[in-house]
Amino acid sequence: MAGIKDVAAEAGVSVATVSRVLNDHPSVSAAARARVLAAVEALGYRPNAVARSLRTDQTHTLGLVISDVLNPYFTELARSVEEEARALGYSVIIGNADERPDLQDHHVRNLLDRRIDGLLVSPTDGGSPLMLDAARGGTPMVFVDRWIPGVDVPVVRSDGRAAVRDLVAHLHRLGHRRLAIIAGPAATTTGRERVDAFREALGAYGLELPDAYIGQGDFQAESGRRVTEGFLDLPEPPEVVFAADNLMALGALDALRARGLRVPRDMALAAFDDIRWFVHTDPPITAIAQPTGDLGRAAVRALVDRIEGRTPHSVTLPARLVVRRSCGEDPAENPARNRSQS
Repeated sequence: MAGIKDVAAEAGVSVATVSRVLNDHPSVSAAARARVLAAVEALGYRPNAVARSLRTDQTHTLGLVISDVLNPYFTELARSVEEEARALGYSVIIGNADERPDLQDHHVRNLLDRRIDGLLVSPTDGGSPLMLDAARGGTPMVFVDRWIPGVDVPVVRSDGRAAVRDLVAHLHRLGHRRLAIIAGPAATTTGRERVDAFREALGAYGLELPDAYIGQGDFQAESGRRVTEGFLDLPEPPEVVFAADNLMALGALDALRARGLRVPRDMALAAFDDIRWFVHTDPPITAIAQPTGDLGRAAVRALVDRIEGRTPHSVTLPARLVVRRSCGEDPAENPARNRSQS
């Protein structure tokens, strides 16, 4: 592989001149610049990114720590982050926390050691000293989807409260009165926020959310299965289960099918975080969709603003209800609303 000395010899200039050309220094003559660039092309020379980062104090690399790479929501988020970063001249290194605070901190530590220019994180909890130190120590950082209250870091997220109200109104129109929720971890902002929004929406119709109808999940499928089995064993099971994320909804569906029950005939099912799979289940699942691609792109732009000296801003985008047939809907009533827009 050609090195910088080979380029200098091919172009008939000094190594210092090659370095100035590669760093776009204005002191190089047009003729010398042309010879260097021709030599770079002829030899297929690629500058050493690590060495360049030591000179410029920039690696043009972003870190992204997501909560669960197996969750289709975060997979789509990561894809949009990588695409937007590439368009802005940055590469992305991804770490999967697997909903574990210790693994989250492992990835954050490794990314900081690699001298990334900035960090995107969807926190698994709000108590990581490493994360707090990094944010308060000046590391360019943006929280995406979830956030840590009280930390002065831009947050890019969706607001699902209006969509949850729309869901509860929809369920009420269908005649459902006993509504339960499979909640996400209380240590996460999204886990708490979705339960609060659901309770408030029920209250608008004079409906309560008893403790027995709140099942504690962890945003993974097995917890959705376990919580749904508990609901089914109640003396008066709920009519509807609202899963606070897509994987827990799939776990709930497994639990119902394992007992020979049908959705929505025996129990209705709805979910937060729409995914492409939901249109292929039988029946297709009514869900709240987040603007995932827009969130990823907005998060990258906010982080690059911070890195490049501009003022970043928090961004909140609305989620929306996608009506399908898992809650007893009549598909002939409004066919357009039953098409997946995910």
